[in-house]
Amino acid sequence: MRIAIGIEYDGSGFAGWQRQAHARSVQACVEAALARVAGRAVATRCAGRTDAGVHAWGQVAHFDTGAARPERAWVLGVNAHLPRDVAVRWARPVPEDFDARFSATARIYRYLVAEGRARPALLRHRAAWHHGAPLDADRMAEAAGALAGEHDFSAFRAAGCQARHAVRRLSRIEVGRSGDIVWFEVEANAFLHHMVRNIVGSLLLVGTGERPAGWIAELLEGRDRTRAGPTAPAEGLYLLGVRYPARFGLPGPEAPAWLPGPGAAC
Repeated sequence: MRIAIGIEYDGSGFAGWQRQAHARSVQACVEAALARVAGRAVATRCAGRTDAGVHAWGQVAHFDTGAARPERAWVLGVNAHLPRDVAVRWARPVPEDFDARFSATARIYRYLVAEGRARPALLRHRAAWHHGAPLDADRMAEAAGALAGEHDFSAFRAAGCQARHAVRRLSRIEVGRSGDIVWFEVEANAFLHHMVRNIVGSLLLVGTGERPAGWIAELLEGRDRTRAGPTAPAEGLYLLGVRYPARFGLPGPEAPAWLPGPGAAC
């Protein structure tokens, strides 16, 4: 049978999701714990391969197994064998045509920036740090509006991105403030490598007043990564959730109340 699982993790202690020969990965930890419950090796495929330092609240993966176990075992049993910085939140049986990556219709990411003159200690792995003049969230929200819709996002694509093309459909982008935290939330059908972090890095230049709001539209039209802002740090990025067709019966994306942003419902 095929099982889908929802996973959260603190990415600060990992070299990313994907299994690596000489570095700690989320995938290796999850597969080792699943194997303990299944009694045999398990291979997973995830919805989005997050980079080193990137967190997840709503990562989704699937695996095939011949081991008949209740959903409770795939959650509590697997968690008993996982390190403290990774946890399975839910498990559901799914049809054989379900694929965590290719069945997804949208991914949602949230990015956090902590403002303050002194560097934060408790948020050092949870948010990027901005210590200049206060960021203008309204100005960044205005600039971000140019990114909504289907575009060629080459200006926000990492040099090593292996995607066949740079066209993506960005259905929603929001920018706001919760106290000393400025947040960005982006939803798209798929993302290019470092796309969210590169968008945020450029919007921050608008938020400080170094670039005008219309600059983001110019970058998008120009399709030149070298003209855009720097890549924002990994520690501010969270994979918030993944959307799938209703027929698969999986939990919808939601945000935890403790994570600053537009609200629990997304």
